[in-house]
Amino acid sequence: MRILLAEDEVTIFVTLRDALEEAGHEVIGATDTRSALEALRSDEAPEFVVTDIRMPGEGGMKVLQEAVASDAERPVILMTGYGTIDQAVEALRMGAVDYVQKPFRNDAIIKRIETFRHVRQLEEENQSLRAELRRGRGFENVIGSSKSMQAVFERVRTVAPTEATVLIEGESGTGKERIALALHRESSRADGPFVAISCAALPENLLEAELFGHEKGAFTDAKKERRGRFELSDGGSLFLDDIDDMPLAVQVKLLRVLQEKAFERLGGETTRKVDFRVVVATKVSLRDMVREGRFREDLFYRVNVVPVVLPPLRERAGDVPLLVQHMVEKYGGGKEHRISASTMAMLERYPWPGNVRELENAVQRAIALSGSKSELAAEDMLPKDPRWRGATEVPDEIRPLRTVVKEAEARHIAHVLEQTGGHKSQAAELLGISRKVLWEKVRDLEIEVSGDD
Repeated sequence: MRILLAEDEVTIFVTLRDALEEAGHEVIGATDTRSALEALRSDEAPEFVVTDIRMPGEGGMKVLQEAVASDAERPVILMTGYGTIDQAVEALRMGAVDYVQKPFRNDAIIKRIETFRHVRQLEEENQSLRAELRRGRGFENVIGSSKSMQAVFERVRTVAPTEATVLIEGESGTGKERIALALHRESSRADGPFVAISCAALPENLLEAELFGHEKGAFTDAKKERRGRFELSDGGSLFLDDIDDMPLAVQVKLLRVLQEKAFERLGGETTRKVDFRVVVATKVSLRDMVREGRFREDLFYRVNVVPVVLPPLRERAGDVPLLVQHMVEKYGGGKEHRISASTMAMLERYPWPGNVRELENAVQRAIALSGSKSELAAEDMLPKDPRWRGATEVPDEIRPLRTVVKEAEARHIAHVLEQTGGHKSQAAELLGISRKVLWEKVRDLEIEVSGDD
């Protein structure tokens, strides 16, 4: 370690310096208060301080004060002679870790330094271990291997260590609160509180009271003082779900809190400072709401720092089997449940307008209705609404996969050619193939093309 040794008695200074260097430490020497303070303020500041209480100048107590003020984690040991024990006790109150009374053996100080160095190493290892254990745990309840979800995970991992405000956009049921919780757990605030509130669940007056808290007597039912969500989230993360449902009057007050990180309780005059990270979620476009005058433009720019867009389940149908497996294990009560391949195919084709929440309810319902059967039935999970019949029923006619793929390819190429007005070079570029390959497919698939490009 790099150690500042501040001692004006030459014999003690030289012998202790030599002992410390022999033990492998780098020693910065000082024989008065001024030089000790200069060493603390230098670019090569010491990691540990050993200082005599009585020295020319303001003395060791000033060195202690400066050392603790500039780095609260830096250990300081004081050397004290007879008659200064009271000062040594006061030094412990000021932040010193220990003191030794003169005369002393040099190895007594070296052992103390080694003890504190070992404790520091253990603390750093424990912090590293806790961080390692936390890493990835934020996504425990967020399932998805699709490309779109992996992009979401990567965005969350990137922004989590920062203090940037995050706006999560997605339809109802896509799992916005789970992403917000993952963001919190992956951040440096993971040990602090995660406080969530839905702006859609409360009327304006109750929402304001929930956010700001209130003093006793602030309104008729305020029988006692109550802390609001701003105070409860101090040191952690505050998740404002459905911010698109927040009344304009509350938006004005929220903007001030986000700008100043300060507020007053309802009925109170004391300004309270808070430290929280803000994550908000919306199920509709806030930009559209700003244009319509239903959401404040200044608040929009305040919360739209880092957007995270959650895809609807219909756009990541490949994740349905993973989600179903997770939900069966979660709600199955230890009982083995199976889903046939044909049923799983129907689940993947169904558009899930209610997204992951609807799928979760469907799996729970099927498990509850399964009785003694181990196989979950499609009719217990999917609606009987005829609008979805094409998506949920297996076609009677079973045709070779090659035929189905060929027909789908022909339809898609014809659609692209129609969109480009028969412009084959442009169509080939959109399809990601060469113009020659496009010509061959048009010929082989017998696609009618208008235009002479």
